[in-house]
Amino acid sequence: MKNNRKFLMVILTVVLVILTACGNSSDKSNAEPNNQSSNNDENKTEHSLEDTDKSELNDQRDISSTNTNDGESLKTNNTGTTESKKEEYIEKLNDTKKEMDELLSNSNDTATYAMKKVEGDRYDAWDELLNEVYGVLKEQLAKEEMDQLREEQRNWIKYRDDTALEASKKYKGGTAEHLEYVTVLANLTEERCYELVESYM
Repeated sequence: MKNNRKFLMVILTVVLVILTACGNSSDKSNAEPNNQSSNNDENKTEHSLEDTDKSELNDQRDISSTNTNDGESLKTNNTGTTESKKEEYIEKLNDTKKEMDELLSNSNDTATYAMKKVEGDRYDAWDELLNEVYGVLKEQLAKEEMDQLREEQRNWIKYRDDTALEASKKYKGGTAEHLEYVTVLANLTEERCYELVESYM
């Protein structure tokens, strides 16, 4: 009985040593990339901490100059940030418009199915951009303004869908019915993107 226990203990010890050795070798093989990524993460953290410290220092300077200049410095800084964001999105909208116009002009296939595909792609692109702009506005606007915009946006979505449906009714039952619906959705969503950026950003 004692020999069986000793034998069992020896086997367990050997198995444990083998498992430990296998674990260590895989840890070593994974350690180098992990060490590199953790070093990179540490460097990123150090840079972001430095950037944070610098931005906090700049914020403190802005606040102190605001106190001495009746708030004009802070307003200029915030307006400048808003203006650059607005310009960035106007450029993005213009690039998307150019891309969508090229998509339309390069579409030689006049089959209804192909035209629906092009208009569907246009709508998807503008809808995605509209959601992006709306997300930026959620971060920028004060709570009361955002609540007002949210209500306005709900009303606009209903208007857009109703308008597209009404426009498609003139082709009711025809192959162009859905094409007209998607085309109107795309056009109205494009207009709304520009409207949100111009009016709210």
